[in-house]
Amino acid sequence: MKQQSSVVSRLTRLAPLLLLVAVGARMVWSLSTANGMNLVDLHVYVDGSASLLRGDLYSYTYSKETPDFPLPFTYPPFAALVFLPLHYLPFTLVGIVWQLLTVAALYAVVKISLELLLGPVVKQDPTRWRSIAMVWTAFGTWTEPVRTTLDYGQVNVFLVLGAMVAVRSARWWLSGFLVGFIAGIKLTPAITGLYFLARRRFAAALASAVVFAGTVGISYLIIGSQAREYFEHLLGDASRIGPVGSVWNQSLRGALSRIVGHDVENGPLLIAAVLIFAALAVLAWRTLDHDDRLGTLVIVQLLGLLISPISWSHHWVWVVPMAIWLLHGPHRDRLGTKILAGYWLLTTLVGVPWILSFFQDSIWLISRPGLLAWLGTVYVVGVLGFYLWVIYVGRGVNPRRADRSSQPAPDPLR
Repeated sequence: MKQQSSVVSRLTRLAPLLLLVAVGARMVWSLSTANGMNLVDLHVYVDGSASLLRGDLYSYTYSKETPDFPLPFTYPPFAALVFLPLHYLPFTLVGIVWQLLTVAALYAVVKISLELLLGPVVKQDPTRWRSIAMVWTAFGTWTEPVRTTLDYGQVNVFLVLGAMVAVRSARWWLSGFLVGFIAGIKLTPAITGLYFLARRRFAAALASAVVFAGTVGISYLIIGSQAREYFEHLLGDASRIGPVGSVWNQSLRGALSRIVGHDVENGPLLIAAVLIFAALAVLAWRTLDHDDRLGTLVIVQLLGLLISPISWSHHWVWVVPMAIWLLHGPHRDRLGTKILAGYWLLTTLVGVPWILSFFQDSIWLISRPGLLAWLGTVYVVGVLGFYLWVIYVGRGVNPRRADRSSQPAPDPLR
């Protein structure tokens, strides 16, 4: 125990240096390697949004660096409106600033995760916990979800931060606005509404739905025909987003499709799997202490990643808050907790989907050898382990069972 404490003390003392080295190494790689500034998804956001001016947003594709799969603009039309101003800036400048802001956003995600989990403990020694947040950010930058988010110039860390700020705020209108706004940019953050319902923050849940509807209304008002094309024809078309069976897709649909050798679509197998994981998520949530906002949020967001048709590995930024919950949370001293955290950290630092991608002949082929198919379930298996472990360690000590009248604590961290 003393040895572990000594290691943590050394890391916290070196925290600013570790973060500086991590960011510096990332920027050197980006600026000095042939593919470092490809940022293909940022091209789709920025260049694709400019096609609004031509009236053909959903005919746009980017194929300069992805000739085998020309990337279409797959996001809601509101996202194009948000990104349109960036089109008038030099792309290299946008790319550099985007990567630096992504790391800054990751630091904020880590810091808020610690605040949500530990509350007063963080306030008692803010300097030490800022250092711990820097250490997490330095390592988190090199996990596969964040690393690939930076590689592609994706928006995922900013979406996670928006959800985090919404959860931390006690103001229902601000929480609802943030979630509705980021859901208007990319639909997946809408799952945060389930968190509000679990916490009985009904006003925030309603406000998020209203704000999201507002983003849809604004889109129809400004770019009517292109908004109609998305919401009336393209929404729900997973094949347009990308190859469902690619190992990069770590959703339930992707994992099951690779195992059976064909796209399971929305058939009985997928529905059964979704129901099983939804039940496990509810059971896991029911075992948490009613003040555990981070644990509740992580459970909800992991479920959202599983049930989405496409959850690329870079969508899984929520692995970082989950690891924080495991290693700083109520069961941090349990051996099983450390094993589970080690599984996730090793899996994402090594980048298992990235390694497996070299063994798939094409991103479009679903069928593959059984071993590769089962190895490709790595994130799904990790979530299953997380849910089952939370249920196991929380059994019999849930305050909800002991006191049915207890209400969730207010969210005071403004």
